[in-house]
Amino acid sequence: MNWYLAVLKNYVGFSGRAQRTEYWMFALFNFLIFVVLAILAAITHSVFFWLLYVLYALAVIVPGLAVTWRRMQDTGRNGLWILLGLIPFVGGIVLLVFMLLPGTAGPNEFGPDPKAITA
Repeated sequence: MNWYLAVLKNYVGFSGRAQRTEYWMFALFNFLIFVVLAILAAITHSVFFWLLYVLYALAVIVPGLAVTWRRMQDTGRNGLWILLGLIPFVGGIVLLVFMLLPGTAGPNEFGPDPKAITA
């Protein structure tokens, strides 16, 4: 939960680096929240939960882009590599592989190693 909150606190922080744990915990919590809201909306047939779903989706767009950007920088790539996701099929697979790769050990051009800082 701390990883998720750390991403939200760094809402528009596109500089620096993000560890794999930070990125994947944010993705996991987002997935769980979306699933719970979708289930509640389907069970209750309430517009309220769909509205909450949409509002939450809009609220996490910028932090999601920011943590993805920082994750790309952790692997030693420019954050603009996230635009690969716009390429159908292949782009998403390439981004998934990049997100699974370990970050650059030691400092790189985007900042110090976040693992070394937390250790």
